[in-house]
Amino acid sequence: MHESRLWESPVLQSVLPIVEASEHVRISEDEIRRVARWMAYEEFAPIGSGGPGPFDVGADPDRITDFTMLVNTLNFAFTDFRTSVKFETEYRGATYVDSEAMVACIHRAIGAGEPLLTGEWAARATRDDLARIFRGTIEMPMLDERAEILNRVGAVLVDRHRGAWHHWVASCAPALYAKGDGLLERLPHEFPRFDDVSRWRGHEVRFHKLAQLGLWSLHLALARVGATTLSDPWRATAFADYIVPVALRVMGIATVAPALAEAIDRGVEVPRDSDEEIELRALSIYAVARLTDEINALRPAELQLISPQVDYRLWKSYHATHHPHHLTRTVMY
Repeated sequence: MHESRLWESPVLQSVLPIVEASEHVRISEDEIRRVARWMAYEEFAPIGSGGPGPFDVGADPDRITDFTMLVNTLNFAFTDFRTSVKFETEYRGATYVDSEAMVACIHRAIGAGEPLLTGEWAARATRDDLARIFRGTIEMPMLDERAEILNRVGAVLVDRHRGAWHHWVASCAPALYAKGDGLLERLPHEFPRFDDVSRWRGHEVRFHKLAQLGLWSLHLALARVGATTLSDPWRATAFADYIVPVALRVMGIATVAPALAEAIDRGVEVPRDSDEEIELRALSIYAVARLTDEINALRPAELQLISPQVDYRLWKSYHATHHPHHLTRTVMY
Protein backbone atom coordinates (compact mmCIF):
# COMPACT_ATOMS: atom_id res chain seq x y z
CA MET A 1 0.00 0.00 0.00
CA HIS A 2 2.83 2.40 0.88
CA GLU A 3 5.06 2.23 -2.18
CA SER A 4 4.96 5.79 -3.54
CA ARG A 5 7.77 8.20 -2.75
CA LEU A 6 5.47 10.12 -0.40
CA TRP A 7 6.18 7.47 2.21
CA GLU A 8 9.89 8.33 2.32
CA SER A 9 9.11 11.06 4.84
CA PRO A 10 10.46 10.43 8.36
CA VAL A 11 7.47 12.38 9.69
CA LEU A 12 5.03 10.07 7.92
CA GLN A 13 6.93 6.98 8.98
CA SER A 14 6.79 8.14 12.60
CA VAL A 15 2.97 8.16 12.66
CA LEU A 16 2.46 4.65 11.24
CA PRO A 17 2.62 2.80 14.60
CA ILE A 18 -0.39 4.85 15.74
CA VAL A 19 -2.63 4.10 12.74
CA GLU A 20 -3.63 0.55 13.61
CA ALA A 21 -3.52 0.96 17.39
CA SER A 22 -5.42 4.27 17.63
CA GLU A 23 -8.31 4.14 20.11
CA HIS A 24 -9.84 7.57 19.59
CA VAL A 25 -9.63 8.19 15.83
CA ARG A 26 -10.27 5.85 12.93
CA ILE A 27 -9.63 6.31 9.20
CA SER A 28 -11.81 4.61 6.60
CA GLU A 29 -9.92 3.34 3.56
CA ASP A 30 -13.24 2.94 1.72
CA GLU A 31 -14.06 6.60 2.31
CA ILE A 32 -10.59 7.66 1.18
CA ARG A 33 -11.16 5.86 -2.11
CA ARG A 34 -14.64 7.35 -2.44
CA VAL A 35 -13.38 10.92 -1.96
CA ALA A 36 -10.44 10.31 -4.30
CA ARG A 37 -12.83 9.28 -7.07
CA TRP A 38 -14.14 12.83 -7.33
CA MET A 39 -11.27 14.92 -5.91
CA ALA A 40 -8.89 13.45 -8.49
CA TYR A 41 -10.62 15.47 -11.18
CA GLU A 42 -10.38 18.83 -9.46
CA GLU A 43 -7.89 21.41 -10.61
CA PHE A 44 -4.75 21.71 -8.49
CA ALA A 45 -2.48 24.59 -9.40
CA PRO A 46 1.06 23.59 -10.40
CA ILE A 47 3.76 24.44 -7.89
CA GLY A 48 4.99 27.97 -8.42
CA SER A 49 2.05 29.02 -10.59
CA GLY A 50 -0.09 32.09 -10.04
CA GLY A 51 0.65 35.42 -8.49
CA PRO A 52 1.63 36.28 -4.92
CA GLY A 53 -1.94 37.00 -3.82
CA PRO A 54 -3.03 39.85 -1.56
CA PHE A 55 0.07 39.77 0.66
CA ASP A 56 2.79 40.54 -1.86
CA VAL A 57 6.12 41.73 -0.46
CA GLY A 58 7.85 42.07 -3.82
CA ALA A 59 10.14 39.87 -5.89
CA ASP A 60 13.29 40.02 -3.76
CA PRO A 61 13.98 36.42 -2.61
CA ASP A 62 15.55 37.57 0.64
CA ARG A 63 12.51 39.67 1.56
CA ILE A 64 10.15 36.83 0.61
CA THR A 65 12.16 34.47 2.80
CA ASP A 66 12.15 36.80 5.81
CA PHE A 67 8.39 37.40 5.46
CA THR A 68 7.50 33.74 5.03
CA MET A 69 9.54 32.54 7.97
CA LEU A 70 8.20 35.29 10.26
CA VAL A 71 4.66 34.27 9.36
CA ASN A 72 5.32 30.65 10.20
CA THR A 73 7.09 31.51 13.45
CA LEU A 74 3.75 32.95 14.64
CA ASN A 75 1.34 30.64 12.83
CA PHE A 76 -0.60 29.03 15.69
CA ALA A 77 -3.77 29.36 17.81
CA PHE A 78 -6.29 31.73 16.26
CA THR A 79 -9.40 30.59 18.14
CA ASP A 80 -10.31 31.92 21.58
CA PHE A 81 -10.04 29.01 24.02
CA ARG A 82 -12.98 30.22 26.11
CA THR A 83 -15.50 31.27 23.46
CA SER A 84 -14.31 29.31 20.36
CA VAL A 85 -14.50 32.58 18.37
CA LYS A 86 -11.88 32.90 15.61
CA PHE A 87 -9.59 35.88 15.12
CA GLU A 88 -10.64 38.06 12.17
CA THR A 89 -9.44 41.35 10.74
CA GLU A 90 -10.38 43.77 7.97
CA TYR A 91 -7.66 44.71 5.51
CA ARG A 92 -7.97 46.56 2.22
CA GLY A 93 -11.71 46.03 2.03
CA ALA A 94 -11.64 42.28 2.71
CA THR A 95 -12.23 40.19 5.83
CA TYR A 96 -9.62 37.60 6.72
CA VAL A 97 -9.99 34.78 9.25
CA ASP A 98 -7.63 32.54 11.18
CA SER A 99 -4.00 32.49 9.98
CA GLU A 100 -4.85 34.61 6.93
CA ALA A 101 -5.94 37.35 9.34
CA MET A 102 -2.55 37.17 11.05
CA VAL A 103 -0.75 37.46 7.70
CA ALA A 104 -2.93 40.45 6.81
CA CYS A 105 -1.90 42.17 10.05
CA ILE A 106 1.78 41.50 9.40
CA HIS A 107 1.46 42.80 5.84
CA ARG A 108 -0.32 45.93 7.10
CA ALA A 109 2.43 46.64 9.63
CA ILE A 110 5.22 46.15 7.09
CA GLY A 111 3.41 48.47 4.69
CA ALA A 112 3.32 51.08 7.46
CA GLY A 113 7.11 50.89 7.73
CA GLU A 114 7.52 48.72 10.80
CA PRO A 115 10.73 46.59 10.74
CA LEU A 116 9.04 43.24 11.38
CA LEU A 117 11.31 41.37 8.99
CA THR A 118 14.44 41.88 11.07
CA GLY A 119 15.79 39.69 13.82
CA GLU A 120 16.47 42.83 15.83
CA TRP A 121 12.76 43.67 15.91
CA ALA A 122 11.81 40.11 16.84
CA ALA A 123 14.38 40.00 19.65
CA ARG A 124 12.82 42.99 21.40
CA ALA A 125 9.11 42.70 20.43
CA THR A 126 6.74 43.01 23.39
CA ARG A 127 3.22 41.87 24.08
CA ASP A 128 2.03 45.45 23.64
CA ASP A 129 3.71 45.62 20.23
CA LEU A 130 1.86 42.50 19.14
CA ALA A 131 -1.48 43.67 20.54
CA ARG A 132 -1.13 46.83 18.48
CA ILE A 133 -0.09 44.99 15.29
CA PHE A 134 -2.66 42.20 15.54
CA ARG A 135 -5.83 44.25 15.63
CA GLY A 136 -9.00 42.31 14.96
CA THR A 137 -12.41 41.26 16.20
CA ILE A 138 -10.87 39.61 19.28
CA GLU A 139 -7.50 39.79 20.94
CA MET A 140 -5.29 37.28 19.21
CA PRO A 141 -4.84 34.34 21.58
CA MET A 142 -1.55 33.64 23.36
CA LEU A 143 0.13 37.01 22.81
CA ASP A 144 2.50 36.44 25.73
CA GLU A 145 3.69 33.20 24.18
CA ARG A 146 4.09 34.84 20.77
CA ALA A 147 6.25 37.60 22.22
CA GLU A 148 8.45 35.07 24.02
CA ILE A 149 8.86 33.00 20.84
CA LEU A 150 9.77 36.04 18.78
CA ASN A 151 12.35 37.12 21.34
CA ARG A 152 14.06 33.73 21.33
CA VAL A 153 14.00 33.35 17.56
CA GLY A 154 15.18 36.91 17.08
CA ALA A 155 18.09 36.38 19.46
CA VAL A 156 19.30 33.37 17.45
CA LEU A 157 18.99 35.28 14.18
CA VAL A 158 20.94 38.23 15.56
CA ASP A 159 23.62 36.14 17.26
CA ARG A 160 24.24 33.57 14.50
CA HIS A 161 22.67 34.67 11.20
CA ARG A 162 23.23 38.42 10.83
CA GLY A 163 19.68 39.17 11.94
CA ALA A 164 17.79 37.60 9.03
CA TRP A 165 16.07 34.36 8.12
CA HIS A 166 17.42 34.47 4.58
CA HIS A 167 20.97 34.10 5.91
CA TRP A 168 19.94 31.00 7.85
CA VAL A 169 18.23 29.48 4.79
CA ALA A 170 21.31 30.13 2.66
CA SER A 171 23.45 28.27 5.21
CA CYS A 172 21.44 25.04 4.79
CA ALA A 173 21.37 22.45 2.02
CA PRO A 174 18.43 23.17 -0.34
CA ALA A 175 16.39 20.16 0.75
CA LEU A 176 14.21 18.99 3.61
CA TYR A 177 16.61 16.16 4.36
CA ALA A 178 20.32 16.15 3.50
CA LYS A 179 22.22 13.95 5.94
CA GLY A 180 21.66 16.41 8.76
CA ASP A 181 22.16 19.62 6.80
CA GLY A 182 18.66 19.82 5.34
CA LEU A 183 16.33 22.67 6.18
CA LEU A 184 13.84 20.47 8.03
CA GLU A 185 16.62 18.73 9.92
CA ARG A 186 18.25 21.95 11.10
CA LEU A 187 15.21 24.14 11.73
CA PRO A 188 13.83 22.33 14.83
CA HIS A 189 17.37 21.84 16.16
CA GLU A 190 18.49 25.45 15.87
CA PHE A 191 15.10 27.03 16.66
CA PRO A 192 13.39 24.92 19.34
CA ARG A 193 10.05 26.66 18.82
CA PHE A 194 9.73 24.41 15.71
CA ASP A 195 10.59 21.17 17.55
CA ASP A 196 7.08 19.74 17.31
CA VAL A 197 7.54 16.22 18.68
CA SER A 198 5.26 14.13 20.91
CA ARG A 199 5.49 10.76 22.61
CA TRP A 200 2.70 8.21 22.22
CA ARG A 201 3.01 5.15 24.42
CA GLY A 202 6.78 5.46 24.39
CA HIS A 203 7.01 6.06 20.65
CA GLU A 204 8.39 9.36 19.31
CA VAL A 205 6.06 11.05 16.84
CA ARG A 206 7.53 13.81 14.68
CA PHE A 207 4.85 16.25 13.56
CA HIS A 208 6.99 19.32 12.72
CA LYS A 209 3.88 21.12 11.52
CA LEU A 210 5.19 24.68 11.43
CA ALA A 211 8.65 23.66 10.25
CA GLN A 212 7.22 21.80 7.28
CA LEU A 213 4.58 24.43 6.52
CA GLY A 214 7.10 27.24 6.65
CA LEU A 215 9.52 25.49 4.31
CA TRP A 216 6.77 24.41 1.92
CA SER A 217 5.38 27.96 1.88
CA LEU A 218 8.85 29.27 1.17
CA HIS A 219 9.28 26.74 -1.63
CA LEU A 220 6.06 27.97 -3.24
CA ALA A 221 6.78 31.65 -2.76
CA LEU A 222 10.31 31.49 -4.17
CA ALA A 223 9.21 29.30 -7.08
CA ARG A 224 7.10 32.24 -8.25
CA VAL A 225 10.27 34.31 -8.66
CA GLY A 226 12.26 31.52 -10.28
CA ALA A 227 14.12 30.19 -7.22
CA THR A 228 14.12 26.62 -5.91
CA THR A 229 14.14 25.97 -2.18
CA LEU A 230 13.53 22.22 -1.88
CA SER A 231 14.93 19.47 -4.05
CA ASP A 232 12.73 16.90 -2.26
CA PRO A 233 9.31 18.54 -1.67
CA TRP A 234 7.50 15.17 -1.85
CA ARG A 235 8.98 14.35 1.56
CA ALA A 236 6.73 16.98 3.16
CA THR A 237 3.56 15.63 4.76
CA ALA A 238 0.23 17.17 5.60
CA PHE A 239 0.52 19.87 8.25
CA ALA A 240 -1.07 18.44 11.39
CA ASP A 241 -3.28 21.22 12.72
CA TYR A 242 -6.83 21.94 13.89
CA ILE A 243 -8.44 22.12 10.46
CA VAL A 244 -7.47 18.97 8.55
CA PRO A 245 -9.24 16.74 11.10
CA VAL A 246 -12.40 18.78 10.54
CA ALA A 247 -12.20 18.25 6.78
CA LEU A 248 -11.65 14.53 7.26
CA ARG A 249 -14.62 14.27 9.64
CA VAL A 250 -16.94 16.21 7.35
CA MET A 251 -15.93 14.08 4.36
CA GLY A 252 -16.50 10.86 6.30
CA ILE A 253 -12.86 9.78 6.13
CA ALA A 254 -12.26 10.14 9.87
CA THR A 255 -14.47 9.11 12.74
CA VAL A 256 -13.72 9.93 16.35
CA ALA A 257 -14.76 8.17 19.54
CA PRO A 258 -17.96 9.52 21.15
CA ALA A 259 -16.21 11.09 24.14
CA LEU A 260 -13.71 12.89 21.93
CA ALA A 261 -16.44 14.00 19.52
CA GLU A 262 -18.39 15.47 22.43
CA ALA A 263 -15.31 17.33 23.71
CA ILE A 264 -14.61 18.78 20.26
CA ASP A 265 -18.19 19.75 19.59
CA ARG A 266 -18.58 21.42 23.01
CA GLY A 267 -15.27 23.31 22.79
CA VAL A 268 -13.68 21.41 25.68
CA GLU A 269 -9.91 21.65 25.51
CA VAL A 270 -8.08 18.52 24.34
CA PRO A 271 -4.79 18.50 26.26
CA ARG A 272 -1.52 18.77 24.40
CA ASP A 273 0.25 15.40 24.14
CA SER A 274 -2.83 13.46 25.24
CA ASP A 275 -3.51 10.27 23.28
CA GLU A 276 -6.54 11.97 21.75
CA GLU A 277 -4.59 14.98 20.49
CA ILE A 278 -1.72 12.92 19.15
CA GLU A 279 -4.08 10.53 17.35
CA LEU A 280 -6.04 13.39 15.75
CA ARG A 281 -2.83 14.80 14.31
CA ALA A 282 -1.10 11.53 13.42
CA LEU A 283 -4.05 10.05 11.59
CA SER A 284 -4.55 13.30 9.69
CA ILE A 285 -1.03 12.97 8.29
CA TYR A 286 -1.66 9.34 7.38
CA ALA A 287 -5.08 10.01 5.82
CA VAL A 288 -3.81 12.83 3.61
CA ALA A 289 -0.94 10.67 2.36
CA ARG A 290 -3.34 7.84 1.56
CA LEU A 291 -5.77 10.23 -0.11
CA THR A 292 -2.93 11.66 -2.18
CA ASP A 293 -1.92 8.18 -3.32
CA GLU A 294 -5.48 7.29 -4.31
CA ILE A 295 -5.90 10.59 -6.16
CA ASN A 296 -2.63 10.06 -8.01
CA ALA A 297 -3.77 6.62 -9.14
CA LEU A 298 -6.50 8.39 -11.11
CA ARG A 299 -4.40 11.23 -12.53
CA PRO A 300 -1.87 11.25 -15.39
CA ALA A 301 1.86 11.33 -14.67
CA GLU A 302 2.19 15.04 -15.40
CA LEU A 303 -0.56 15.91 -12.88
CA GLN A 304 0.66 13.95 -9.87
CA LEU A 305 0.24 15.60 -6.47
CA ILE A 306 2.10 15.57 -3.17
CA SER A 307 0.61 15.71 0.31
CA PRO A 308 0.93 19.50 0.90
CA GLN A 309 -1.20 20.18 -2.18
CA VAL A 310 -4.00 17.97 -0.93
CA ASP A 311 -3.60 19.40 2.57
CA TYR A 312 -4.14 22.90 1.19
CA ARG A 313 -7.25 21.76 -0.68
CA LEU A 314 -8.71 20.61 2.65
CA TRP A 315 -7.48 23.57 4.71
CA LYS A 316 -8.68 26.22 2.27
CA SER A 317 -12.18 24.73 2.16
CA TYR A 318 -12.60 24.38 5.92
CA HIS A 319 -10.39 26.84 7.80
CA ALA A 320 -13.26 29.30 8.19
CA THR A 321 -16.01 26.72 8.64
CA HIS A 322 -18.51 26.88 11.50
CA HIS A 323 -17.92 23.17 12.17
CA PRO A 324 -16.09 22.91 15.52
CA HIS A 325 -12.47 21.87 15.61
CA HIS A 326 -10.53 20.51 18.57
CA LEU A 327 -8.99 23.08 20.88
CA THR A 328 -5.48 22.44 22.19
CA ARG A 329 -3.39 25.12 23.87
CA THR A 330 -0.06 24.85 22.08
CA VAL A 331 2.40 27.02 20.17
CA MET A 332 3.04 24.26 17.62
CA TYR A 333 -0.10 24.73 15.48
